[in-house]
Amino acid sequence: METYTALRAFADSWHLLFMFLFFIGMVLFVLRPGSRRLHDESASMIFRNDDRPAPEPQPSRSEESR
Repeated sequence: METYTALRAFADSWHLLFMFLFFIGMVLFVLRPGSRRLHDESASMIFRNDDRPAPEPQPSRSEESR
């Protein structure tokens, strides 16, 4: 049996099944209960060392005309 043919048969059957199961496993891992805190922490990590104060809110045009 040729190497290419053997690898092609493996990729068409078992590797496809493995990749599908891996994908389903990753989706279940991300959506598991209790992972919200970890994802929220990762999402706000970029702002952790931000020393600048928050900008002042700009008054709307209706407040300026008063």
